Amino acid sequence: MLTLNQLSLDRDDRRVLHQLTVSAASGRLTALLGPNGAGKSSLLSVAAGELAPSEGSCEFDELPLARTHASTLARRRALLPQSSGLDFDFTVREVARLGGTPFPDIPAAELDGLIDSVLRLTDSEALTARRYLALSGGEKQRVQLARVLVQACAAAAQGPALLLLDEPTASLDPRHQHMLLAGLHELARKLPLTVVASLHDVNLALNYADEAWLLQEGRLIAAGPPREALTAERLTQVFQLPVRRVEDQLFFGLPRN
Repeated sequence: MLTLNQLSLDRDDRRVLHQLTVSAASGRLTALLGPNGAGKSSLLSVAAGELAPSEGSCEFDELPLARTHASTLARRRALLPQSSGLDFDFTVREVARLGGTPFPDIPAAELDGLIDSVLRLTDSEALTARRYLALSGGEKQRVQLARVLVQACAAAAQGPALLLLDEPTASLDPRHQHMLLAGLHELARKLPLTVVASLHDVNLALNYADEAWLLQEGRLIAAGPPREALTAERLTQVFQLPVRRVEDQLFFGLPRN
C-alpha cells in the first residue's frame, strides 16, 4: 500500500501539495485527476522517492521512499514520467529489456517470457525488431510503457511493488488508451501491484479505475470509488467547465466484467 500522511511539498519557494492524507491499495488501479498545475506530477515524484516531502510522510509497504537507496527503489517501484527520452538506436525489444536491469538474478528465459507478455499487453509485438528512434510518438510511448511494465512485473514477482504512471495515455489513440487501462486494471488484480496513474480523461477513470483522487491547486478534493469521487459538481468546480453525467452513451471502450 502507498500511504501519504499529512504530506506537503514546497518547490521553488511555493507550496504545491497541501497536507495530503490518502492511500492507494495493492491490487487496485488508482486514477489521479486534476487540471494542469494541480500537483499530479509532483505527487508522483514524491511517491517515486525522487522528491522528499517538506512535511509529513510518504511510504510504500512501510518503506520511507525519500530515504530509500536508489538501487532498492528500482526493485520495488517503477515510474513512467510524462516525457521519456532515449537517444540510443536500440531495437524495441532492447528498450523493453532495459526494464529488467535492476533484476540480474532473473533467469534469461524468464525475463524473455516477461518481455513477450508485456509487448503483447502494450500491442508492441509487431514493433519488436524495429529501431526505437524510427517509431512514431505513440509507438515510442507504448515501448516506454513496455519497459516500465517489465520492471514493475519483475518487482511484483518478488513481493509488493508500486507502479507510477504520469499521463500514460497522452500520446495514444483511443484503442490503445483503452487497451492499456484494461491491461493495467487486470495486472493490478493478478499481482501484488499498486498502480497509480495520472489521467486527463475522466471517462477512462470512470471505466477502469478502482479508486480516484481529485486534486485542485495541490489539495485533495475527493478520494474514493470513481463514481463517488468524480461527481459532476466536483468536476465542474475543479475544471471550471459545466459537467453532466450521461449514462447511456456511445463511447470507445472494452467490456468490463
